[in-house]
Amino acid sequence: MIFCAGRGTRMKALTEHQPKPMIKVAGRPLVDHALDQLEGIPHRVANLHYLPDMLRDHLTSAGLETVFEETLLETGGGLKNALPYFKSDAVFTMNTDAVWKGPRAADVLSAAWDADKMDALLLVVAKPRAHAHLGSGDFDLETDGRLRRGTSYIYTGAQILKTAPVSEIEETYFSLNRVWENLFKRGRIYGVEYSGHWCDVGHPEGIAIAEDMLEDQ
Repeated sequence: MIFCAGRGTRMKALTEHQPKPMIKVAGRPLVDHALDQLEGIPHRVANLHYLPDMLRDHLTSAGLETVFEETLLETGGGLKNALPYFKSDAVFTMNTDAVWKGPRAADVLSAAWDADKMDALLLVVAKPRAHAHLGSGDFDLETDGRLRRGTSYIYTGAQILKTAPVSEIEETYFSLNRVWENLFKRGRIYGVEYSGHWCDVGHPEGIAIAEDMLEDQ
């Protein structure tokens, strides 16, 4: 599941005439950087809302299915709305406002995934390898790999998530944080550390920082 429905208001003038996932970083749309991280996954779906035609044409040509949201549903609601497009009981989800340098996110998540004990596995990055991020941090990692709220690691926007904890929420509009809070109570939410570098491109200043990160050897 590729999240492409947001309005991208933090990008200011850059999203007046294009959706945020189409903003170019190092000559390529942000959404293509995200798709690189899910290379090899055969079935990919993206949700659309703001200026959808440009994104629909781009993603369809890349072999993705798209689902249009007449009203924004937030991340959790957007995923719940798209669940009929998926057949498995767990999905990858990916935000489109970041650029990566290092191992493929899907590979890191797949190697650490254990469906017997996990309902969610979030890919997190330590602060020294996170660039242009304006927050103070999201999580800490326990010694057994479980996540707890904290500030040592930043959520990269990529995870594996079982669909049942999403479909059990009755509302149509909700954040994935709502799902995570339920999984914290059950002890079923885990994290795995990303060993590469990651850059937040949710604001205009992140573009140049991401390009410098990609060029840095």
